[in-house]
Amino acid sequence: MCAQGHYEPSRVAFEQALALAERLVGAQAPALVPLLNNRAVLGKYSGDDAAQACYERALSITERHLLGPEHEQLATLYHNLGGLAHARGEFERGEPLARRAVEIREQALGPTHASVLADQVAWAGLLDGLKRFDESEPIYRRALAVYEALGDDAEIADSLNNLATVCVARGALDEALPHYRRALALKEQLLGPEHPDVALTLNNLALLRKQQGEFAEAAQLYSRALGIFEQTLPAEHPRRTTCRANFAKLERVRGKRVS
Repeated sequence: MCAQGHYEPSRVAFEQALALAERLVGAQAPALVPLLNNRAVLGKYSGDDAAQACYERALSITERHLLGPEHEQLATLYHNLGGLAHARGEFERGEPLARRAVEIREQALGPTHASVLADQVAWAGLLDGLKRFDESEPIYRRALAVYEALGDDAEIADSLNNLATVCVARGALDEALPHYRRALALKEQLLGPEHPDVALTLNNLALLRKQQGEFAEAAQLYSRALGIFEQTLPAEHPRRTTCRANFAKLERVRGKRVS
């Protein structure tokens, strides 16, 4: 349900499962860590307030049970805490968390493992937020090459979206456009046309088309993105409010009003 963008039913199911597990194994059992992590991942995407507490509780349990400084579960939690900070725009706080995930996973698996690459990509997103594009761009290009070789369409789509964002930041708009368009097509194919991740790429593509002076297309893209966000995310979710603000700015330029 969560992968399909059905966040509220997923929240109920996770919380029921977590309550049952706590009754069966206790509130501090390592078996709770995957449930807490998954509940926190949902909270990140749905915009509810449980994510931080769930991640921190999972991290506390993991550290308390002395699973080792190189344990992959620690890397996953640091990765996800960094991702939550990224979603909140807290780049300074999130960057060392994501970097720690890379360090732990490299120690456990070696520098060429696919999971290490995923950690590096997540870290690169925070580097983007800090405008350290010279560090993030090589990570995205390497990730795209790896995922193209593997034929992993989901990771290809994310890599294209990330690389396009860097291209926009450094002014390479013509290079960014085909990356965004291909990422959008892949996400629509994989997730369906009404998924919030599709809306995120629509919003990014709209920003680019506005910069290129294609206001009519940008308005269509914003309108579609906002419609998806309004159907799938709560009113206060930052992706929804940001998209509405972006659309409103464009329509002021065009002399129109967002309904």
